[in-house]
Amino acid sequence: MATILYARVSTTEQTVAHQRTQAEAAGFRFDHVLIDDGVSGVSTRLVERPEGRRLFDMLRSGDTLVVRWLNRLGRNYEDITAVMREFMRRGVIVRTVIQGLTFDGASKDPMACAVRDAMIGFMAASAQAEAEASKEAQKAGIAHAKAREDAYLGRKPSYSREQFEDVVNRLGMGETVQAIAKATGITRQTIYRIRDNQAEAEAALARWAA
Repeated sequence: MATILYARVSTTEQTVAHQRTQAEAAGFRFDHVLIDDGVSGVSTRLVERPEGRRLFDMLRSGDTLVVRWLNRLGRNYEDITAVMREFMRRGVIVRTVIQGLTFDGASKDPMACAVRDAMIGFMAASAQAEAEASKEAQKAGIAHAKAREDAYLGRKPSYSREQFEDVVNRLGMGETVQAIAKATGITRQTIYRIRDNQAEAEAALARWAA
């Protein structure tokens, strides 16, 4: 039974090394590491990515797949749920680094399966909503910059896009600001700003082309 880390990054600011380091710091050890670098999760389904295809070929019953968050598998509700249904059907265990969630494809208990599938649906919907909000905020930031090329961009964000996604995901799962600050290294004040005005926090990244 193998443990496989799957990592995906779509921008130059995000790093695969960070995803692996974060997973190792959480106690995970891997037999294989598969990486899709510079691949969009919005426009490219997992099965269409080079290492994503390998993942489908490699995973067997009893294997464990580790991902930073389910949005590494996709940013579309239908795509994520279809992928997870296939992995659950195969008897694969999927574990997330953020929140340390476990989705057990080997479970036969109907109640446990119902809770598992409901959580998958929630996380898939959150991933798509986040992707759509990010796209709209980027468009707004770009439009603002084009309209006022000489405009003051404001203070450069103290967080990367990867950190921003991490904070949004953790807030969505109900973590406290203090716990998120400890886990991400971002100040509580910054997390409060992201929580209270996520669109502006995202737009700030877009204005600075982050």
